[in-house]
Amino acid sequence: MEEKFLLVERQEKVGTIIFNRPERRNALSPLMLFQLAAILNQLKEEGEVRCLVIRGAGDKAFSAGYDISAIPTDMTPEMAEAFRTKNPLQTGLQAIIDFPYPVIAMINGHAFGAGCELAMTCDLRLAAEGARLSIPPAKLGIVYHQTGIMNFINIVGLGNAKEMFFTGRAYEASRAREMGLVNYVVPLDQLPSFTYEMAQEIAENAPLSLKGLKFIFNKCFQFQKISPEDAQEIETIRTQAFNSEDLKEGQRAFQEKRKPVFKGR
Repeated sequence: MEEKFLLVERQEKVGTIIFNRPERRNALSPLMLFQLAAILNQLKEEGEVRCLVIRGAGDKAFSAGYDISAIPTDMTPEMAEAFRTKNPLQTGLQAIIDFPYPVIAMINGHAFGAGCELAMTCDLRLAAEGARLSIPPAKLGIVYHQTGIMNFINIVGLGNAKEMFFTGRAYEASRAREMGLVNYVVPLDQLPSFTYEMAQEIAENAPLSLKGLKFIFNKCFQFQKISPEDAQEIETIRTQAFNSEDLKEGQRAFQEKRKPVFKGR
């Protein structure tokens, strides 16, 4: 499998996956997310990496979000079937959840939208001073999926999650630390050493303990279920938003770097 936009490194029991699209601020293309899942599944099967670090290339961005423009128009039948049956973002996020050992997000720059949610899906988040985190669907006319919202509630609490989603603000690393979005904030030049010291410390712990703890954390999260009826209603609401004039306006305003004029339809 080609790994042009995802680089994989290993140092003893610590592994690293690098989003390698610095010219696009490491925006997550659908193919990258499917490839991320494939790499994580491979590392899971090998069982040698006891702690994994995910980061972006360069020092400008962890990931600027989901790159809708990168959806390919010329796909193999196998890839077309994958797009038809799987959501690329959910596939990538679920692979992080299913990876049996701890995953650290090394936030070496901006983490926006899907990039922010991917960082939140990791078990720990270490950020550089100057990093910014944002979940801006309300600024684009999007109703975010309930699994992602619930993940933010679990990490930062209901009040902070509401503020994040209702305002769509970008939070500086220091404020993100206060809210619980990140575990530590350190100077950019110290972030790699700080991250890998922690990763090595984790990797040296008992593997059965690490796997067991992550399994329990994941199971505790799964207790929070939405009824099938509520899930269907949520999907109806999200579909209405995706088909709305406001969504198109939000996309145009983002591309034109102006404030959107929403009309509620």
